[in-house]
Amino acid sequence: MPNQHSAFPLEQTVYFMSLAFVAMGISPLALAADAVTDTTPVLAPVQVVGTTPLPGSGVPADKIPANVQVFSGDDVAREGQTNIADFLEQNANGVNISQAQGNPYQADISFRGFTASPVLGTPQGLSVFMDGVRINEPFGDIVNWDLIPPGAIASIQLMPGSNPVFGLNTLGGALVVNTKDGVHNPGGQIDVSGGSFGRKTVQLQLGGSNDTLDYFVAANASNEDGWADHNASRVRQFFGKFGWSGETTSLHLITNLADNTLSGTQTIPLSFSNDIHQAYTWPDTNTNRLSFFNLEGSQFINDTLTLSGNMYYRKYKNENVSSNVNNDFGEIDPDTGLANSIPANNTQSQIDQESYGAALQLSAKGHLAGRPNQLVVGGSADIGRAPFTQFSQDATFTADRGTIALDDYSEVTNALTRNRYEGLFVSDSYDFAPRWTLTASGRFNYADIEITDQSGSQPLLNGSHSYSRFNPAVGINYAPADKSTLYATYSEGMRAPTAIELACADPDMPCSLPNDFLADPDLKMIVSHTYEAGARGDYGSNTSWSIALYRTDLDNDIGFVSSGGTAINSGFFQNIGKTRRQGLELAGATTLGPFTFNAAYSYIDATYLGSFSESSPSNSSADANGAIQVSSGDHIPGIPRHTLKLGADYHFATHWEVAASGIFRSDVFARGDENNQDVHGTVPGYAVFNLDMHYRPTRALDIYLLVDNVFNRQYANFGVLGANAFTGPGNSFDGANAVNEQFRGFGAPRGVWLGMNYNFAL
Repeated sequence: MPNQHSAFPLEQTVYFMSLAFVAMGISPLALAADAVTDTTPVLAPVQVVGTTPLPGSGVPADKIPANVQVFSGDDVAREGQTNIADFLEQNANGVNISQAQGNPYQADISFRGFTASPVLGTPQGLSVFMDGVRINEPFGDIVNWDLIPPGAIASIQLMPGSNPVFGLNTLGGALVVNTKDGVHNPGGQIDVSGGSFGRKTVQLQLGGSNDTLDYFVAANASNEDGWADHNASRVRQFFGKFGWSGETTSLHLITNLADNTLSGTQTIPLSFSNDIHQAYTWPDTNTNRLSFFNLEGSQFINDTLTLSGNMYYRKYKNENVSSNVNNDFGEIDPDTGLANSIPANNTQSQIDQESYGAALQLSAKGHLAGRPNQLVVGGSADIGRAPFTQFSQDATFTADRGTIALDDYSEVTNALTRNRYEGLFVSDSYDFAPRWTLTASGRFNYADIEITDQSGSQPLLNGSHSYSRFNPAVGINYAPADKSTLYATYSEGMRAPTAIELACADPDMPCSLPNDFLADPDLKMIVSHTYEAGARGDYGSNTSWSIALYRTDLDNDIGFVSSGGTAINSGFFQNIGKTRRQGLELAGATTLGPFTFNAAYSYIDATYLGSFSESSPSNSSADANGAIQVSSGDHIPGIPRHTLKLGADYHFATHWEVAASGIFRSDVFARGDENNQDVHGTVPGYAVFNLDMHYRPTRALDIYLLVDNVFNRQYANFGVLGANAFTGPGNSFDGANAVNEQFRGFGAPRGVWLGMNYNFAL
């Protein structure tokens, strides 16, 4: 088991240094940044925000009718995070993460109560784009955060609401990542770091250009033993962008390659919390390989018209090995009359996915009735093909709950899924009067999902499902004074059920995640309705603030309904009626001499609006049939009501900087406790503090020290109800006496890393 205190010899010293900073009056508060926050005293004259997935079409931020947040690549690099999820958790208002998988590269990102996750079967309510390409994978709409190299990021834009222009899955927001190029990022950079949990990382960036050609490459290699047993990570990422520019035309070929192996620890029962490093069962490993090519270009037709577009090909392969408690343990075989005595099973699944597509848009900047107007029209098509195979084998457990195979793997599922998503959109921004801007947009979406049985033994899998809808949006902005904006907006979005959900929608035949494919009764598409109003502005040259109120109602929401038993990931999907996420966001930042302070508060009230019955046998309030009754007003599990992020940055000498950060999050209900009545209560809230220090002896060299979870708090950010089958001596298997418990996904203990970043000319 990796030792969290021995991986880095300076860790205890740094711990006491952090206490000294507190004593000096430097609060351990978070570097949480609002969209308009800039940590330097000099603010950009105009911040342009992209309003479509394709880069190149932008509108000044003060004309956007939404609480949009924008972060630069420098923001990402300054904090030294190894993945985008950790960066967003610490900096983006309204964002939380949960560690259901126990691996830092496989976190669920939740924004305003909507999730983008790498876990199959998680309802995906956020759309994610990289250089204009939708990277929600066709199989399950999942998002693999480990495939995005942090060193290649030029900007991250978090667009809230149901903005229809961004297409499917934009129920609660869209996350847009744009990457660096050689024109704006010349020179070289090398970053080397290491420390706790055996983490060793090397990142390299190179960029340059001449009159017509430019290039940028970024490579990342990271190894980590992991803070817990059996949650090591091996990450290899490469990014390249090669461009040509003429007087009116530009082209870029973008390449993103990855080869990553990620091991997780699953959630563990609350009774195991005396040692959160242990695994419930193991091994659980994902291998992700990606080859992604994107050709993007733009053509300036004249002073007012610009045509831009892209074509892409994406090859993604996932191999998963998962250990599980046998959910049929103890059941009587009707043929033999004997009880099932096999305690475990291993599942091995593979997704071999290919996807390709194209997008095209025309932007027109001009005047309408003598007033400034910007019109964008476009369309996109995304096509995916994903064979899915799954195999299972009987197994038994070792003393530390590892599995040992008892026989060979046998095929459980052999299915082929096909996805075709098409859309046409229009967006117009019109300054119809001084200080007033009207924005209107809409998109027609068409989604077709096909599932085909390849084995010949599961004909009920075969099915085709189509969904279509036009989604509108309208918003208005008013600037009562310079550097201040009031806005209000209404928008609609949609999400089509995924092949995972469609193939696991029969309550009489629950499946496991990663999925056994069964029959596919139809599910209805989800439709979102978002209302938002807010204000933002600057006070002087060094202070910014924002406030937003919002409400998103979903029709025909889809939930994963647990079937209980000893397999906590067994159940089925169903439409559960209406749900609501509503809340408040407050943010502000100011610079006072050598100090920068910022704060972000998010309140989210996420509830069911209808009543329904679901199977949750591990819930203490379940009836004799294992069913619970969910009522209107019950809170949706996993979504904290309150999140506060505070931060302080202090340049206390010419070459020195220290930044302290903290996240305060309230409690959440566990999955399986949708009626909020389980005797185990909620997963407690927590406060976690982080620290980073920088010494820059020259403009080219930055030596930094990062400390996460400074006070080594034990906390959990995820919970689910299940039956603990390891109730024997020493937490050994005793499936006949399983106990219903709350399982939790714990955050990492204190970690310390020392790094060096060096910039050089080419």
